[in-house]
Amino acid sequence: MLQTLLVKQQTSLNFFFQNLDQHQSEKILQVMFNCAGSLIFSGVGKSGMIAEKIAATFSSIGVRSFYVSPIDLLHGELGRVDPNDVFICLSKSGETKELLSLIPYLKQKSVKILAWISQDGSSLEKMADLSILLPVDRELCPFNLAPTISAEVQLIFGDLLAVAFMHKKEMSLQDYAKNHPAGSIGKIGNYSVADVMLKDGDLPICYLQDKLKDVLVELSNKRCGCLVVVDEDKKVQGIFTDGDLRRALQSQPASILEEMMENLMTQKFLVIEEKKSLYEAAKIMQRNTNQWVSVLPVVQGSCLVGLVRLHDVIGANL
Repeated sequence: MLQTLLVKQQTSLNFFFQNLDQHQSEKILQVMFNCAGSLIFSGVGKSGMIAEKIAATFSSIGVRSFYVSPIDLLHGELGRVDPNDVFICLSKSGETKELLSLIPYLKQKSVKILAWISQDGSSLEKMADLSILLPVDRELCPFNLAPTISAEVQLIFGDLLAVAFMHKKEMSLQDYAKNHPAGSIGKIGNYSVADVMLKDGDLPICYLQDKLKDVLVELSNKRCGCLVVVDEDKKVQGIFTDGDLRRALQSQPASILEEMMENLMTQKFLVIEEKKSLYEAAKIMQRNTNQWVSVLPVVQGSCLVGLVRLHDVIGANL
């Protein structure tokens, strides 16, 4: 049963993607992006629920937007509407009575009216300043009645426009996180490497001329699984890990303890600046999907100022 329904749902969604008018979609996007006021979303029933979610998505990316029901607008909420706003009506049929009753009063306020509909030639399409047909072949409901596919394509189109806004605004992760100060999103965007890194006396460091036998205690006591090899100016020169130690002992068990760290360290290593976000640290550490990096030296310029561990990043609930 479910497999059959999944195939039908996929077919209907493919119909939407294949038949959506991209040129008209771009015109809708441009009108909304150029809005000098607020984006106001409205609808009735399931369309109203989708409109409310889309409004919340736009708010989350810093766009002034809100949802209001057409009934509330007809009973006093019209005072919230400004001529600089763009009013977006969601209706599958384009014949929603409450929206049609509202349109003349919106026109009196000189508001730009957009209609997202799934029925060609509808009354709402004719009354709106600009409309987009969201293609629906049929509902998933066996009676072709319950809003299923029609609600899904409304949501897809709204999310598509919101992400297009993010690209057009060249939004950074930090910009996005400013609107989500709590929870994991806030941590990803607002927490920096400096917030979780080891520093000062907790750093596992050694110097180029140190012998392996003299730094084993440092490697063991700091419990980081590595030593960061620096020069006298604290500039990072290389890194030496538990894995490097095992390989060295296997290759030269008799003499390796007398070897200097500059000959044992790995000179190809990754670093990160302390001002970078934990999200950026996680991306660097997981760049190679076959072998994650467990530690990253943190630098200011080329000088060591800290060390961030993968489990510290994971511990921040990213």
